[in-house]
Amino acid sequence: MSIPEKDRTILRKLGEKIAGIAALPVQREKAEMWRRLNDLEPVKPMIWINEIPWHEMDVNDELKIQCTDPFCRGVEGGLRRTIYQWEHMRGDMVVEGALYSSLVIRDTGFGIGEDVDIVRTDPRSGVVSRTFHPQIREEKDIEKIKMPEITHDEEASERNYQQMANIFHGIIPVKKRGIPGQWFAPWDNLIRWWGVQEAMIDLALRPELVHMVMEHFISAYIHRLDQWEELNLLALNNSNIRIGSGGYGYSDELPQDDFEPDHVRPIDIWGCATAQIFSEVSPQMHEEFALQYERRWLDRFGLTYYGCCEPLDIKMGILRKVPNLRKISMSPWIDVDRAAKEVGTDYVFSLKPNPEILGRDAWHPDIARKVLNETLEKTQGCVVEIIMKDISTVRYEPQRLWEWADIAVEETEKLA
Repeated sequence: MSIPEKDRTILRKLGEKIAGIAALPVQREKAEMWRRLNDLEPVKPMIWINEIPWHEMDVNDELKIQCTDPFCRGVEGGLRRTIYQWEHMRGDMVVEGALYSSLVIRDTGFGIGEDVDIVRTDPRSGVVSRTFHPQIREEKDIEKIKMPEITHDEEASERNYQQMANIFHGIIPVKKRGIPGQWFAPWDNLIRWWGVQEAMIDLALRPELVHMVMEHFISAYIHRLDQWEELNLLALNNSNIRIGSGGYGYSDELPQDDFEPDHVRPIDIWGCATAQIFSEVSPQMHEEFALQYERRWLDRFGLTYYGCCEPLDIKMGILRKVPNLRKISMSPWIDVDRAAKEVGTDYVFSLKPNPEILGRDAWHPDIARKVLNETLEKTQGCVVEIIMKDISTVRYEPQRLWEWADIAVEETEKLA
């Protein structure tokens, strides 16, 4: 592929800016703080912002894509978002001094997609309401879920890498990278194929069917993981890579002592799992229909993260059965006092503030500060990361999120 000279110039300037940010001493300081957090050592609560409504965030064309080539436009978008977040809402983010060219991996998938009706309130937003049409109703429907087959397009991987290496030569290193862990949420998929109400009712009325589906589906996931490992497609994630629904994965406990740099195994990296749809399901049913199957996946990894939006303060009893569990998501709908007592210092308390405060008719930073302080007070003594995520809207006022980030840093640094 021939890269237009204008596009190359644009990307090199952005690469220079990323390299300058990455060279700041604060990057090493923040990385060490995340390492201490993940290794359960004393450190201030760490702040990170993710799942941002980027379509609402542009100011002065800072996010405007200027390249014309499709490949360059993709690279440019990622660079501009990193710079934007660093300049406006960095929290405790870390920018590393390298860019990554992802391996081109083909995946045949599970053979079944959504049959869904979608309603939008904002045509520019990816946040939509869905009504799912069930496709799994009987035992014979289990056959619709196929075993994924994985291939690596080495030629395409090398071509993309060479393109990036050429563009950023002399500016910032470019490295090839495989799969640095994966979001593992089998029930997120199943309710799309089963229907939400239908699946929840079947937990009680047709448990045998649910068990058959879960056994087959988890086997399909494990089949995919085995192929990733056999084809040497995995990558380390003990760096500024998001783990589960939480923060970065810096840790001295990964990879394993017998790690061979030319072959990453699941045991060398973080894994994760979640069953968000089980928010109102009892701990006993959560264990029976989700966690006992998810452990087959989690057991393969060196350290793990569990949860997302389900309130897990009442389910610590079953989660303690996961031997390599290190971080636990605590959603906005928990009893914070109970969660702090249950988690203690045994795990990272991955706290999710309610993003609703950013989407109100009017922005009240004083209320945001008060709510955050109340939570920080209740979680003193815990090892805490605060992850502002699931931000559906800031009412096209990005300054709300900028100010929230500043407030969060100010209040957590008081506890340093």
